[in-house]
Amino acid sequence: MTILLGLLITLVCMLGGFAAMGGHIMVIWQPWEYVIILGSSIGTFVVANQMKTIKDAGKAVVEALKNDVPTNQNYMDVLGVLYELMRELRGNSRSEIEAQIDNPEESELFKKFPTVLANKELTAFICDYCRLIIIGNARSHEIEALMDEEIQTIRSDKLKAYHALSAMSDGLPALGIVAAVLGVIKAMGALSESPEYLGKLIGAALVGTFAGIFFSYAVVGPVATKVKTCREKKVRMYMVAKQTLLAFMNGAMPQIAIEYGRKTISAHERPSIDEVEQATVGGGAPVAA
Repeated sequence: MTILLGLLITLVCMLGGFAAMGGHIMVIWQPWEYVIILGSSIGTFVVANQMKTIKDAGKAVVEALKNDVPTNQNYMDVLGVLYELMRELRGNSRSEIEAQIDNPEESELFKKFPTVLANKELTAFICDYCRLIIIGNARSHEIEALMDEEIQTIRSDKLKAYHALSAMSDGLPALGIVAAVLGVIKAMGALSESPEYLGKLIGAALVGTFAGIFFSYAVVGPVATKVKTCREKKVRMYMVAKQTLLAFMNGAMPQIAIEYGRKTISAHERPSIDEVEQATVGGGAPVAA
């Protein structure tokens, strides 16, 4: 909703200021200029990206509009499932643990934390490294290097939509100039007309330059930045799992290991130590956001 609020503020200030200066707002309404600019921009976006990235960009924009980022409950569930798994790793046999991580959808442990189970990529990440831990031959620094590589790959994949939208934003001012040049060409073809008519044509042409810059810096660019913020916060969930499991591999008790994971959460979103203790060590239900 912050995106829509920001766009509303931008439009009110821009159009209101223009009208206050004596400008005629209807002069800005040049639909074919917008068709040229936005249509060309979408076309180049399709040319530059794979279909998977195009679909993901649409999904990412919806996430940005909804501000779809991990909540306190999401973090609590991740820490909760990690705590339960570490307890299982310490006290149960290998076959019992494998039954949990080989089919997490049917696992009673994972079913207690539905937000984790709904995130199939994160669930697979946790299960894969728990599997490596029970094998017992891998060293913690080797696991850490592997985790870093995988998280970097995940981050790169999730930010492809951001880079695609940023490239689109960068190209919009130039496409605005293209629309303006086409408008000037049209005006040059009407030199025999009255000055008033020519003035309207030239004004319409200049709207192209305005629109290209406006859509770049006031719409697509900010949305791309919001997409990056949302996606990077989602990657933070993997960092929580990484630090928790590494601490456990290095000998920390489960209740201490989850504190390593909790500390990787941004201070503005981090659940308190009492909340985490109540939801894990205390055996209580996770605290809702």
